[in-house]
Amino acid sequence: MGICFIVGAGDFTPRDFTPSSQDCVIAADGGLRPLLAMGITPDLLMGDLDSLGQFDLPASLPLVQFPVEKDDTDTGIALAHGWQLGYRQFALYGCSGGRADHLLANWQSMCRMSRMGAQIHMTAQDYDAYALTNGSLVLPGRSAGTTVSVFCMSQQASGVTLTGLKYPLSDASLSCDYPLGVSNCHTGGEACISVQEGTLLILQYLNPQS
Repeated sequence: MGICFIVGAGDFTPRDFTPSSQDCVIAADGGLRPLLAMGITPDLLMGDLDSLGQFDLPASLPLVQFPVEKDDTDTGIALAHGWQLGYRQFALYGCSGGRADHLLANWQSMCRMSRMGAQIHMTAQDYDAYALTNGSLVLPGRSAGTTVSVFCMSQQASGVTLTGLKYPLSDASLSCDYPLGVSNCHTGGEACISVQEGTLLILQYLNPQS
């Protein structure tokens, strides 16, 4: 099984957006626009379509439409559908920028999927976001000084170890109400994040932040 790419209606950044024939591409509502602009027809369009308005949809595009009044976001619905299809790796695009509450909702959805056992990350304009539950993650190498922030997204995260960063941790505990892991940075090369129990949200910037 490949990767489930989900494209939302937020700021789209095409970095590493290279779906293969083994992958699935789901447009979450207005995420259809950047895909069609790149000449890519998604495998499926899902959502309430409020972001598309009177947009002319491709005639052959499979569509699953939901009412505007619902208990999940378009992105969350698309993630659940990808899981039902059997995908366990997810890549989110067009899911940052715009309203802060939608961004937080997407981060919460990422963490929910992580707790279910998914590998998931979000590509934004100037950072990548990862959700990690009860496991380890090796971050791609970045130049020294590049910001990495680690947040606890469960009540508590125990056994947190950070290596390859300016402020390392070893078997530490993080809580959801104290940002101990904010504004760390690479020392050069790869960095490793691990947590024995709990869920972390990791933001890795592309370049050093002021």
